[in-house]
Amino acid sequence: MNSKYRKAFPPQLLYVFVLINFNIFAQTSTLGLEVNKLSKYIASNKFKELKLKMHDNERTDTLFEKALEITNGNYREALFALTFTVIPYNYVPIKIPLINVVFNYPLISACENVFDLKNKNLPKYLFFSSPTDNFGDKDKLAHFFGSAFLSYSNNIFDLTELIGYFVEVFEQYFKVQSSIDPRDIHADTLGDLFGRLLKENKKVFPSQLMMMKTLFYCRFNIP
Repeated sequence: MNSKYRKAFPPQLLYVFVLINFNIFAQTSTLGLEVNKLSKYIASNKFKELKLKMHDNERTDTLFEKALEITNGNYREALFALTFTVIPYNYVPIKIPLINVVFNYPLISACENVFDLKNKNLPKYLFFSSPTDNFGDKDKLAHFFGSAFLSYSNNIFDLTELIGYFVEVFEQYFKVQSSIDPRDIHADTLGDLFGRLLKENKKVFPSQLMMMKTLFYCRFNIP
């Protein structure tokens, strides 16, 4: 696994493992089908050619719309499927303490050829400050949609601090190979706001929140 991808591992994936409150076997089957369909869409020439017509954050809107189409308008399920689909790797290395053994925990993903094409076509210039290299901000998509899933699904009380504590303990004990990046946190914050807004207004789109990041960059020079 590319070290850049390792560092980009979104802690939201650890969050959702805690929050799953449905039959894991049935959900895994459904989620796998949804991830596969979304991955094929991103890998398609149709999605790739959208780069000629719109900005990458607008292409992210089409991903959101496609996820809603695939999940029959289920916003929670669409955000959950998107979180796994846009991750640019298919496993996360975890180091077990004491015995110091590293194993690769597999993530739900499409077959290898679709997976590679999907990664190549992922939107990468999401913000005004996005890196201009070939990778750009591809890793921020999982942070954004993972946080959106959490905030949209949280209908009882705010679990943010509790989940954050769990992730910190998990990473310290099992030594998940990841690092904290302020830009990841910004993507988390925007995703969280997106999920909260979706509860009140189903007409909001990811690009509108991503534009806020650009405005903050221009006003306060926040990377």
